[in-house]
Amino acid sequence: MAAPDLDQIPDVDIDPDGVFKYVLIRVHAAPAGQSKEIVRGYKWAEYHADIFDKVSGEMQQKGYGCECLGGGRISHQSQDKKIHVYGHSVGFGRAQHSISTEKIKARYPDYEVTWSDDGY
Repeated sequence: MAAPDLDQIPDVDIDPDGVFKYVLIRVHAAPAGQSKEIVRGYKWAEYHADIFDKVSGEMQQKGYGCECLGGGRISHQSQDKKIHVYGHSVGFGRAQHSISTEKIKARYPDYEVTWSDDGY
């Protein structure tokens, strides 16, 4: 079970529409060492590292540690209520899309959420 402080961090924060890069990040609470995984994906990011650098900086200011577990891409079709998670990050490797999709399904319960290891 995540620490109460970790519960304050949203599991998923992604752009509302489009195709964009995403990263799966493990956030650690010090000193207890409890952790949770979060999904972050944004169109503004040219590289997966751009997302990780921004999020890890914000988390460090709040006293958390972070590690990137990998990345990929998300296709978010809000009008059709579909999200597809796929691909990999050249710098961080492939995220476990199954973990990412479970978190996204919880955030978007009325969406069709799928994943694939194919694609870039």
